[in-house]
Amino acid sequence: MADYLPLPDSETADTRPARVASLDVFRGLCVFLMMVVDYGGFMFPIITHSPWNGLQLADFVMPFFLFVAGVSLALVYKKVTNRVEATWKAVFRAAKLFLLGVFLQGGYLHGVTSLTYGVDIEKIRWMGILQRISIGYVVAALCEIWLPYRTWREVGFFKVYYWHWCVAFSLSAIYLWLSYALYVPDWQFMVPASASSLPSSNDSYVYTVKCGVRGDLGPGCNSAGMIDRYILGFDHMYMKPGYRNLKECNISANGQVSGSSPPWCHAPFDPEGILSSLTAAVTCIIGLQYGHILAHLQDHKGRLNNWSLFSISSVVLGLFLAVIGIPINKSLYTVSYLLITSASAGITFCAFYLLVDVYGYRCLTSMLEWMGLHSLSIFVLITSNLAIIAIQGFYLTVPENNIVHWIITRFVHA
Repeated sequence: MADYLPLPDSETADTRPARVASLDVFRGLCVFLMMVVDYGGFMFPIITHSPWNGLQLADFVMPFFLFVAGVSLALVYKKVTNRVEATWKAVFRAAKLFLLGVFLQGGYLHGVTSLTYGVDIEKIRWMGILQRISIGYVVAALCEIWLPYRTWREVGFFKVYYWHWCVAFSLSAIYLWLSYALYVPDWQFMVPASASSLPSSNDSYVYTVKCGVRGDLGPGCNSAGMIDRYILGFDHMYMKPGYRNLKECNISANGQVSGSSPPWCHAPFDPEGILSSLTAAVTCIIGLQYGHILAHLQDHKGRLNNWSLFSISSVVLGLFLAVIGIPINKSLYTVSYLLITSASAGITFCAFYLLVDVYGYRCLTSMLEWMGLHSLSIFVLITSNLAIIAIQGFYLTVPENNIVHWIITRFVHA
């Protein structure tokens, strides 16, 4: 996002190099895909997030954002003159991004079909899209600022930033250990009677999820959900997780979960939770390595060869892990998902670089480039529903006769 990930400036470099147009175009593509899946998903379910395991179009958006953030960081911190100052600025920028994410996605702003706003502090959602990007951003930035590296010409690609790869492998190892070694006991949660499909004489209904397992990567008994329940709390997690669209949950047209569904179908789950933020940060570190190639290699052929080789190797390894039993899962941000989506981002970036920076066809991608330059502003307008609310302001005779209301009644409640 161009507003919080500028290219090199006076704080980190002596001179300001020309912007890499393909980077702005790629960032614009991320914003465009976000808009398509957010507002077109209810009409074309095939492009929305996969309910659990699997890959659909929407599942590429988050890794693409993280990847482009990492690439940008390699240019921002190409030459650091004051590490302490650069660290404070990176942490402050990440904190602002995190707080902005809480404001936009924590529950304060009203939805398209609601005219109320405000959120109970006891129920605010702490994690979200911008929060996850801020975590990946600060981890990659600290790696770039503080970890030593060797001169590019001395050694090969992987050995130049040896400590960066150690951090990436360590985060992945911690993620795998917590995912497969933690014991997940049985757990209970309460749902207000008004939100439950089961009859209750009290104000709430208590559900019990039977687990007692280790290494389960299903919706109900995974360690990622357990960690979020203990640290964040039930009321601070995402209340409408994507796994409710699984066949087991028997969700109705109005979004109600059937009473015969497994108990976990009624539970909250945060797809941008704490554990999965570890592997999400690795995506940012991978993007950082692509940025190093961009910053230190000057010839187009060398850049494209290194990017292509790394992307192909990553996708092959990711598919291998998927075959041996590590599912491709966005909600858990599994290692196979990490590798395949990072490779997809790398291949897409290669294509844009070839089209825009090598052959100079900027006119074909001018709209995406503009969106990339104003990505944070567009994100705010979309996630806060300000753009949609503005459109709703135009109606014929009665407020219900507006284009947004027509689309919702035509496609969502059809």
